[in-house]
Amino acid sequence: MQAECNGINVAYELHGPENAPCLVLSHCLAANMGLWEEQVRDLGRSYRILSYDIRGHGSSSAPEGDYSMEGLARDLKALLDRLGLERVHLAGISLGGMIGQVFALNYPSYLQSLTLCDTTCRVSEEALPEWRERIRSVRTHGMEVLVEPTLDRWLTPEFRGKNPAVEEHIAEMIRTTPVSGFAGCCGAISGFDASDRLHAVEVPTWVVVGENDPGTPVQEAKAIQKRIPGAELRVLSHARHLSCVEAAEEFNGVFR
Repeated sequence: MQAECNGINVAYELHGPENAPCLVLSHCLAANMGLWEEQVRDLGRSYRILSYDIRGHGSSSAPEGDYSMEGLARDLKALLDRLGLERVHLAGISLGGMIGQVFALNYPSYLQSLTLCDTTCRVSEEALPEWRERIRSVRTHGMEVLVEPTLDRWLTPEFRGKNPAVEEHIAEMIRTTPVSGFAGCCGAISGFDASDRLHAVEVPTWVVVGENDPGTPVQEAKAIQKRIPGAELRVLSHARHLSCVEAAEEFNGVFR
């Protein structure tokens, strides 16, 4: 399904009982709403699940130019308004978790709870050259150049070896992400810093992280937890960056 939101078309899907509490799922960079298959299958029995493609990803519009985290949060607000959803539980992983932080700060009345997964509250200046190089690389060579290094960061070798179909599903999400959307969201990430504002988050918050996440490691999750009053930390054993995939059962337990 598609909805016009904040000047673009946003692709989304709704699953689960219509009268159940609504859980919104916001994916990571270079993925799409197909990332959440295990959550839809399991949690869709007790939640009305809204998954959507972030601007620049999947079947949503992918305009050229840098995006902003405030704009990505505004896209989500517009989608909720279009669907008449006034109070939701919001979970976001990596980029989706950054959007979740900004959404909680800018639109707190929409939230019943917030779950921030494998994410950070600040991208350091030292990391900016790496983000610029990723943009240069995909503009020169296309998204395929990122597939293998991204899979290596996202999933352990053991999981990849035992789950080749899942690995290929995720690889296809990476390679089919529009270059303009990837670059635009890299622009939003490279300027992200919510660290000094998180004390203002007032909704119940869970911070979730894979034990072996190399990109946004456990110490990043602890930094978020310390800044949000009353936030709880869940470390998922053995998982890397895609804890919602690699430790799906443990991940889903956060919402029960």
